[in-house]
Amino acid sequence: MATTILVTGATGTIGSQVVSALKGRNDVTVRAAVRSAAKADALKGGNVTPVDFEYTHPEQMKKAVEGVEKLFLVTPFAQDQVDLAARLVDAAKAAGVKHIVKLSAFGADYEGGIQLGRWHRSVERYIQGSGLAYTFLRPNNFMENFIGYYPPGKDGNIYLPWGQGACSFIAGGDVAAVAATALTTGGHENKGYELTGPEAFTIGQAAATIGEVSGRKVSYVDVPEAAAQKAMLDMGMPAWMVDGMMELHAIDKAGYAGQVTDTVQKVTGRAPMSFAQFAKQHAAAWK
Repeated sequence: MATTILVTGATGTIGSQVVSALKGRNDVTVRAAVRSAAKADALKGGNVTPVDFEYTHPEQMKKAVEGVEKLFLVTPFAQDQVDLAARLVDAAKAAGVKHIVKLSAFGADYEGGIQLGRWHRSVERYIQGSGLAYTFLRPNNFMENFIGYYPPGKDGNIYLPWGQGACSFIAGGDVAAVAATALTTGGHENKGYELTGPEAFTIGQAAATIGEVSGRKVSYVDVPEAAAQKAMLDMGMPAWMVDGMMELHAIDKAGYAGQVTDTVQKVTGRAPMSFAQFAKQHAAAWK
């Protein structure tokens, strides 16, 4: 019989690619957790069925995990994310889920790290305490961020307070490939995987690559930290989120996100995508 897998965050950067990686397989049945299944026709088809899901609706959560054997867990980017995730872990355990693959964060296992990492680690520990099998995916920053969060503006500039810090960005598709492998094959239980791309590069180098594939003049502007903080607050971001993002930016600026691992290769059997490859695939996003 096919294994039933619930994928949360099914319309997000990683969750959507996990659904794609599992779609069409005969050995799994996929439930794609979305806010409105009626509006998720794009996900529907083959072995994929959208289901209504909200972390704040216990009945929806309970129904979504019924008959599920494996869960891909994406915690919402919210101040109460630890509590929300714990509710789902409890519901999953009660429903008989056997294995949780959690999307965590690079360095989350570093004790005393930044707030975002501490929240992820708290959820990791809660899962470990549940007695369920787990796999923690701890990816570095996503290459997709250059499309969704800090793309070059109309002036061709990428504005970030990163100085000359290098980061081993990873393509979301590679994270999804590791997730799909952990969800469908054995040997990944009770492990944590640090996931990176094949190389570390600076924002200036990323800007040059984006410029090459898009045919635009793209430059990096190193924004003073105080100015970056003010800009986010002026945009209406809550203070807790701004503080969390500034901590993350500081880690990147200091070069602490430059570590490169070979985990993607070991788990999936293929090398992770380079930023040059990613940029060519997504060149239209910057034109």
